Amino acid sequence: MTFAVWALIIGALLITMALAGSLMKRLPVSASMLYLAVGYGLGSGGLGLMAPDPRQMSAILERVTEVALLISLFSVGLKLGMPFSSLNWRLPLRLAFLSMALTVGLITLVGMFLFALPLGAALLLGGILAPTDPVLASDVQVIEAFDRDRLRFSLSGEGGLNDGAAFPFVMLGLGLLGLHELGTGGWRWLGIDVFWALTGGLMIGAVLGAMIGKLVVYLRTRHQEALGLDEFLALGLVALAFGVAQLAYASGFLAVFSAGLALQRVKDRYHQQKVPDAGQAGLQNHAAHIAVATHPNLAGAYMMQAVRGFNDQLERIAELVIVLAVGAMLPYVHVDLRSIVFLCLLFFVLRPVAVWLGLLGAAVSADQRLLIAWFGIRGIGSVYYLMFALNHGLAGVAADQMITLTLAAVAASIIVHGVSVTPLMALYARRLARKGSRNPADKRRHESP
Repeated sequence: MTFAVWALIIGALLITMALAGSLMKRLPVSASMLYLAVGYGLGSGGLGLMAPDPRQMSAILERVTEVALLISLFSVGLKLGMPFSSLNWRLPLRLAFLSMALTVGLITLVGMFLFALPLGAALLLGGILAPTDPVLASDVQVIEAFDRDRLRFSLSGEGGLNDGAAFPFVMLGLGLLGLHELGTGGWRWLGIDVFWALTGGLMIGAVLGAMIGKLVVYLRTRHQEALGLDEFLALGLVALAFGVAQLAYASGFLAVFSAGLALQRVKDRYHQQKVPDAGQAGLQNHAAHIAVATHPNLAGAYMMQAVRGFNDQLERIAELVIVLAVGAMLPYVHVDLRSIVFLCLLFFVLRPVAVWLGLLGAAVSADQRLLIAWFGIRGIGSVYYLMFALNHGLAGVAADQMITLTLAAVAASIIVHGVSVTPLMALYARRLARKGSRNPADKRRHESP
């Protein structure tokens, strides 16, 4: 397909979303559903203008999905404004580690018994499909840093953490298939791929995010330097955190997510004062922008607003590109009865069971528990790990099975969760409002412990 055709298609999609974006928010149709349909229509199943074979293009697709994930993880970190001392962090931590590990185990068992996969391949399948998606789950994420809704916060935190937490299971599966070095008795996997990858990634990102954020605010408020180019700050911090973590054999995903969290907390050292929108009359000229950007009480919040705005736009563009590619790859999916059974189990049994077990004893309402169990959205993280496995030597029947199940799960998730998110979240908001009007204390229990 020529560049001119690509430009025409992408331009038409972008303008369509700009014109109809607010309308689609009120309908049970998500942007990802539109991108998926267009991608399929452009692929060999439709016009045949693009045919990205996942085996032949795995290297390119791995890098593209990796970049999309990094942008999204950083964006999620920027939105989670609860202090680390908040008990609400217990829920996403339990979901991202305990529930995800349970999901991996359950998928492994189903893969071995339903598809007769060897242990390594079944475990790899679990690692690929267990993480939930931070890109496609934007409709159930927190909107602002001060959002205290426990459902949104838990799903956002889970999506930000479990892409990195899935890495050890993917590496273990590859190791059992002879495609990764586990070390004698699994020492290398346990020490590096598990302990250091997780803790090192979180620490590296936290240090870099806090350091860069404090440095920028200091230079702006004390010396009126480092002004503007907030887009460079966002991209630079993402690249820096990822690069340092990868070179140190830690999780780049967790490092970028942690960097976003740390950068978001920098503004809390200053007065919590709302920054005026850039479009208001008081900020129409350059001098007014400088005054706000260098104000001791506003500099941190101004920096966060600029970085988040740019990052959110990048995230939407990344979503468009990746979902288009997923739609174009769907003709390579060969769904049979066993695949359909597997998808039903994944959405209606495995995820709910893992969430129920992982949240035993947690102070979560019945509505929130049901919605958390349902919105285990699969997406770009699963596509990334699929391409990662293909690039690390996964081949043959196992590769065919992984491609079919992963792409089918992502496409099905885009459709079923895209159709249900608007009515379910609207119903949740109405029920929460009714409970809050009857008993304000009950509403507060929904929002924070």
